[in-house]
Amino acid sequence: MVIKFVSDQASMFQSGSVKAIIPCFSQFVVNVCLPSVKWHRKIVPYKQCSNVKYFTSNKQYNSKMKGKLITMKIDTPEYHALFTPELKTLISMFEKNQYEIRIAGGPVRDLLMGKACHDIDLATTATPTQMKEMFELEGIRMINKKGESHGTITARINDKENYEVTTLRIDIRTDGRHAEVEFTKDWQLDANRRDLTINAMFLGVDGTVYDYFNGIEDVKKRKVRFVGEPADRIQEDFLRILRYFRFYGRIAEGPDEHEEATLTAIQANADGLKDISGERIWTELKKIIVGNHAASILKTMVQTGITQYIGLPSQLNLEELEAVCERTDGTDPAPMTRIAALLSNTEQVYQLNERLKVSTEELKTCLFVVTYRDRPETEPVFRHYQHLVAGLSGKDSRTQLRAIELLKYKGNSDARTAIENWTQPRLPVTGKDLIDMDLKKGPTFAKLLSELRLCWIESDFQLSREELVDKIPALLKDIRS
Repeated sequence: MVIKFVSDQASMFQSGSVKAIIPCFSQFVVNVCLPSVKWHRKIVPYKQCSNVKYFTSNKQYNSKMKGKLITMKIDTPEYHALFTPELKTLISMFEKNQYEIRIAGGPVRDLLMGKACHDIDLATTATPTQMKEMFELEGIRMINKKGESHGTITARINDKENYEVTTLRIDIRTDGRHAEVEFTKDWQLDANRRDLTINAMFLGVDGTVYDYFNGIEDVKKRKVRFVGEPADRIQEDFLRILRYFRFYGRIAEGPDEHEEATLTAIQANADGLKDISGERIWTELKKIIVGNHAASILKTMVQTGITQYIGLPSQLNLEELEAVCERTDGTDPAPMTRIAALLSNTEQVYQLNERLKVSTEELKTCLFVVTYRDRPETEPVFRHYQHLVAGLSGKDSRTQLRAIELLKYKGNSDARTAIENWTQPRLPVTGKDLIDMDLKKGPTFAKLLSELRLCWIESDFQLSREELVDKIPALLKDIRS
């Protein structure tokens, strides 16, 4: 089904008679299309017309959403610090070839918040082909060509800094996960396709901020809002639901200051997350969980029904998470240290990993915290964890780091500091020593080495190699009996 608008139909649509012609699209057309539609454009429904929850536009549809350009000047130390010799070199190439180039998105937001910028994203009117021709002519090396299909060229300047420069673009077709893009020279059209108002601004090299959707004011008020209609932005890429919560944790001052319309749109589109890869979900979730307002945000995520689609169990221990967030505040916890608070047992850890496919070390950290968090501790506590670490380190050298995360979880700063500063001693007896004693590798060999380690730990690491060797005959007798 295709709905075609032509210029001589404009008066009919503006009169409101569209409601009589296409009832199922009346609200969508009147509220979204009419204010800015170009009458020869098409809109192609993606699913049933009785439910306009999903749609894609064809490549001719590129009308601008309502936006009023606001500009302001930035002249701060953080702004001037951006312009390294490498960035100046890059900018001069574009200016020499009469291509516009501006800093885009996150760095502009951070500068408005008075923060230093570490990663710089750039946007330009030059196409990827034009950029490649320019860089080749200037002898600039280009790396990571994977981004070229969606308009990004990465240039390495002075063999020191890499800069990603992306051609202005519009989304001509989206499916909730990926977008097909078309290049443009219109800065507002590019701003239209961005997720949040605070991420939709540009910064000229002269310090001028270009803001089409009130992002400057939203930064000032610490508000997180979608560009245009929340549902439309979410349906273009359902991962934007999690990006919203991530940026809420970074920007908002209060824990529960969400706009009702935003939460309504998130709840209505929550099931779109089920088709997003676990890797992409985990990339966002681990930033949410260690950010500000994490416990409150997780509670809101539960209320909007999204947690069931991102691998978390139906029953989450939100009270434990709140307590752990308080205890780990300022300790730079690993994401899995806080995620563990939500989970009741190791089975839930494995179930979560089935969805998210976290790294091996992240999985082991979560399993360690869940396994040992409720086990009784002997005094002094730091000695208890020294013995625990030494007992397990024969199998895995990263056990000490996991113990530190567990102590963050439990809020024991004294024991944590002691373990952080502790250099783990080496077991004086090695497998080679046993081989030299004509012991063959096998179950008995492994058991003996384990028993020697236990004796050494129980002596508080005081037994020498000779003293441990003297224990071997008795230990072998016990093992073989």
